[in-house]
This record gives sequence, C-alpha cells and structure tokens, in this order.
Amino acid sequence: METTPDTSNYMIAGYIFSFIVMGFYVFSIYLRSTNLKRDAETLESMDPDKDGKK
Repeated sequence: METTPDTSNYMIAGYIFSFIVMGFYVFSIYLRSTNLKRDAETLESMDPDKDGKK
C-alpha cells in the first residue's frame, strides 16, 4: 500500500499566498476609502451654498 504524499508545504504556501492577496485587497479598500473621503471634502468645499441654505 502506498503512503499519502506529504503536501503540507503546498498547504502552507497556499495560506501564505491567500493572506498576501487578502492583505493587498484590504489595503486597496483602505486607499479607496481615503480617496473617496478626500473627494467628498473637495466637492463640499466647491459647494457654493456652504451654509446649508436652500
């Protein structure tokens, strides 16, 4: 009977790869959020009716 091949190194590599990809994704979301807040502040500063009078 053959033994099961040891693939634990591939499992560890897969986890490392997954965490790296998830880290890039979270960092991307953070950057997008920061840019969105900055864009919102820019649009609010361009609003001619800053006092809220309509």
